[in-house]
Amino acid sequence: MSGDWLARVEAVCRRPVPAKRLREEVLARLRERVDLDGHVFGLCDPVTRVYTSPLAEVPGLPWPRLPELVRWRYLTTVNRVDALLGAGARSLLGATTSPEESLVWRHVQRDLGVVDTASVSFADRHGVWGFLELWRLTTPFTDPELDLLTSIVPAVTGGLRAAVARTFTDPGGDLPSVGPAVVVLDRGLAVRSQTDAAAEALLRLNPPDEPMAPIPASAYNVGAALMALEAGIPVGEPWARVHLGGSRWVTVRASRLGDDVAVSIEPSTAAERADLVARSAGLSDRETEVLGVLAAGLTSPEIARRLHLSEHTVNDHVKAVLARTGARNRQQLLARILGTASPEDVDWHDDAHG
Repeated sequence: MSGDWLARVEAVCRRPVPAKRLREEVLARLRERVDLDGHVFGLCDPVTRVYTSPLAEVPGLPWPRLPELVRWRYLTTVNRVDALLGAGARSLLGATTSPEESLVWRHVQRDLGVVDTASVSFADRHGVWGFLELWRLTTPFTDPELDLLTSIVPAVTGGLRAAVARTFTDPGGDLPSVGPAVVVLDRGLAVRSQTDAAAEALLRLNPPDEPMAPIPASAYNVGAALMALEAGIPVGEPWARVHLGGSRWVTVRASRLGDDVAVSIEPSTAAERADLVARSAGLSDRETEVLGVLAAGLTSPEIARRLHLSEHTVNDHVKAVLARTGARNRQQLLARILGTASPEDVDWHDDAHG
């Protein structure tokens, strides 16, 4: 029975669906085997491990307390995304002698009646792609339930990575561009002020089609990551790349502004996008290096001189990069990196997470 259930989860993760749909379907499969009272299923920037695009059901949490929940999640090292890398699923009660050791439980989850949580990170050698925390209000999670959650890690990791890869071939029609914007958060991560451009940008920093008013979740997360860095317990650098539909990606970055936190939102650079292309396609270190100089528009002879390789070797690496990404030629690959792919450019391999 467990094998059949896992096969259904793996089939979900192989489908060419957006990351939001994939997470919804994985949660639906989990509910067949595990009682859940709440969940937080976020994507991560693969480099910084900062959460983006949360898909959450948090029972009893007043929305004004969301920044508090986010802040304590980064200041709590117990079962944090980085602490779980390669460890499989862990419960709060199993990882502590008392849940009081978790600051997020002590300051927020206890008030909401949370008895136990089960957490797992979805990561591979190319980066960290997601994080899932399940909430239980009545009974603790059992070892078989944690084993079940651990069993889905390879499939979900590959599925989330492949979903990122597909964004670079989706022109998304006539989606408006997102220009630079700045949001200022206070020490509690509440929005203090913002530029005019930020209001529209923040509406897009959440999963689309949510029934509730959008919230600046990604701004909260990079701000909280900055606070964790300043506290000497960093989860990663305080920035993250966020997908906004189509092939649009923005980079959200936090920095200190006196007692406040300034969060900038601007379109991801070609280098930032190329890094995501390389990681999501599973390129080797050398292939990633070649892709980076390709993104700068260099020819094979120029790449050979830059990387101290023969032109023949460069051409072999370029062919490998094209094969891994599913691009027909250099021009198509460059268009994907720059976000100028045409509606006809939809042939990225569905097995890009292999």
